Amino acid sequence: MSTETVRTALEKALGLASGAPATVDRLWPLAGGASMETWAVDAVVAGAPEALVVRKDMAVNMHASALSRRDEFALLAAAHAAGVPCPRPRWVLEMGDRPAREAFAMDRCPGESVGRRVVRMPELSDARRVLAGQLGEALAKIHMVPLTEALAFLPRPTRGQTPAEACLLELRDAMAALKRDNPVWAYGYRWLQGHRPAPTGDLTLVHGDFRVGNLLVLPTGLGTVIDWEFSHVGDPAEDLAWCTVRDWRFEKDALEVGGVGTRAQLHEGYHRAGGREVDDATLRWWEVAGNLRWAVVCHAQCQRHLGGRDRSVELASLGRKAAEMEWELLALIEKENDR
Repeated sequence: MSTETVRTALEKALGLASGAPATVDRLWPLAGGASMETWAVDAVVAGAPEALVVRKDMAVNMHASALSRRDEFALLAAAHAAGVPCPRPRWVLEMGDRPAREAFAMDRCPGESVGRRVVRMPELSDARRVLAGQLGEALAKIHMVPLTEALAFLPRPTRGQTPAEACLLELRDAMAALKRDNPVWAYGYRWLQGHRPAPTGDLTLVHGDFRVGNLLVLPTGLGTVIDWEFSHVGDPAEDLAWCTVRDWRFEKDALEVGGVGTRAQLHEGYHRAGGREVDDATLRWWEVAGNLRWAVVCHAQCQRHLGGRDRSVELASLGRKAAEMEWELLALIEKENDR
C-alpha cells in the first residue's frame, strides 16, 4: 500500500474514530515486526496537533499467539490507567481494508529502542546506571495491573495447569512444527520437564516480551514499555527471567539485565515497587526456558527465509544465532546440575 493510500485511509479513520476533522501532515513507516505495520504519524485532530503511532495487522499474522490490535488497545488502556509507563492508546481505527485488518492509534513517545544503541550510546550513560532498577519497578507495576473482566481475552493456562506446564506445551508444539531433530532442544526440554517449578502464587499479567529492544529509553532512564502483543496471564517470574536471556545483552554479558545492569538491581527495583518475592530456582527455570524458546523461534524465523516465504538476510542470520542460545542453554543446565 502506497504512503498516499495510507494517508487517505488514516485521515478518514482518525476522523471517524475521534468524531472530529482530521488531517495527516506526515507519516513514515517504523519497524513493526513480522506481522505488523507500524507508522509514525503527525496529524491534526479537532484542530490540535497529534504525534501518533499507528499499529496495523498485516494480511497474514505470523504469530498465532499474538493479541489482536483491538485487544492490545484494551490492554494498553488498562495498563496506562494502572500507572504502567506505556503509551496512551487513543483510538481503534477502521482503515477500510477488504478484508478488514485491525489497527489502533496511540501516543508517540520519545526514546531509543534499538538495543545495541541503548547499551553503547554515550548520551545514555546516565540512563544505564539506573535502568535495571527502573525495569524492576515497571515490571512490578505490570504485574499488579488488575485482571478485570475487561482483560478476559488474555491467553492463560487452562484450569489445573501451571504456567510452566503451559510453557512446555507451547515449546513442544513449536518444536514439532519445525520437524527438526535437535538433540540440544530435546535435552533442554527433558530437563525443563523434570524441574518444573511449583506456582509462585496468584497469576498476574505478564508482558511476554519484556526486554531491552521493547523499551523506549531516555537520557534519564526508562521512558515507556512498548510491544505488548505477546502479553498473557501467567507467572511473573517469566518476565523477570526473560529480560536476562543472554541475547538481549548485546555482547555486554557481565550485565545480565539487557546489557545495562545486574539482577540485583532488577530485583531491588521490583521489590521496591511492591513486586512479590520470587524463588531463585523458579527464575533460573524460566531463564532456561527462555533460551530454549528463543532458539526455537530463531530457527522458525530462519525457515521463513530458507523456504522462500520471506527472503531476508536478517531472518537467515537468526538461524546462526540459535546456536548461541543452545550453547547458553547447555551452560545454564550444567550450572543447575552442579548445584
